[in-house]
Amino acid sequence: MTIAEAGIQGGRAMDERKDHLWKVAQEAEERIEDLMKAGSNPVGLDVGTSKVVAAKRKGKEIDTGAQLNAFIPVPYSRFTETILGQNEISYYREGDELIIYGTATEKFANMFNANVRRPMADGLINPKERSAMPVLEAILQTLVPKARAQGEVLAFSVPAAGEGHEAQLTYHEATLRRHFESLGYRPVAINEGLAVIFSELEDNNFTGIGISCGGGMCNVTLAYLSIPSMMFSITKGGDFIDAAVASVTGEQPTRVKVIKEDGLDLSKAPKDKYEKALRIYYEDLIESLVQKLQQSISQADKLPRSDRPLPIVISGGTAKPRGFKEMFEKALSSRSLPVEVSGVRTASDPLTATARGALIAALYEK
Repeated sequence: MTIAEAGIQGGRAMDERKDHLWKVAQEAEERIEDLMKAGSNPVGLDVGTSKVVAAKRKGKEIDTGAQLNAFIPVPYSRFTETILGQNEISYYREGDELIIYGTATEKFANMFNANVRRPMADGLINPKERSAMPVLEAILQTLVPKARAQGEVLAFSVPAAGEGHEAQLTYHEATLRRHFESLGYRPVAINEGLAVIFSELEDNNFTGIGISCGGGMCNVTLAYLSIPSMMFSITKGGDFIDAAVASVTGEQPTRVKVIKEDGLDLSKAPKDKYEKALRIYYEDLIESLVQKLQQSISQADKLPRSDRPLPIVISGGTAKPRGFKEMFEKALSSRSLPVEVSGVRTASDPLTATARGALIAALYEK
């Protein structure tokens, strides 16, 4: 084959790829229009340890909403209940306590120097928390009301099963599925890392590595043409960092979380003991993540062969600080992967990527 012939063949392959991507985008638009005409309103839901994020279609745009997945109990009094109601703070009464849940909990926790409680731990419903499901259902209700029509599709994220947590994952997924069914939805579970690929890698034919760094864990999926071929998770996330920093600084984890989210810049030299500790534990989390990525890809039995390097896209609140991507790239460069990587990029909106990907999955469900 001459150089000219090879060039022509390569050009044809490029044109075919562009045609395929255009067809996928066109089918998505047509599917959305059909659903809107039918009055259907699919939902994508990221059920995260730290936050619950919902994504819905609003015209041709995607509308998202979020609630902190946390709660704090306070003693009941009629006066306190009145004040909470006047300030539109989400709560419900349980015996001699008022359970404040959602976004307002951090404000109360900081005010009283207390730590919030979570319905979920390490990416799954917390079996040690007796109020886990009542609180989680209350939080979900603020984002996902009853279905307008029986059988509307709701795609919700689930993590990859961590080693020794398979039974907990089964319980977690089944419990959420039954709750959504009780609201009239047809629930569909989607792996968290795959949802990131759906939301961010359309331009790469849904082929690459999606990483979601959340509060309870980090989830990773490698997919080829939207088909997952490797999934794993590590039980280190934002909560791990908060608890570790709190343990060496004498601060409450909730307060550490506020410091972390208030403009932490990992690309700059730390200016106090909190930032020094945050940097240390971010490096520890990233090193654990990259080490597990190398190990999982190396041990994968049936890894599809790709004719081009794979992109890596990172999402999640834990990956949001400036400098996280560069820190990840540095750790990645020190290890040899059995697949070629074209580059690392951060999701267009790290906090909503999983929910938006779940919505795409819901739109394609019939």
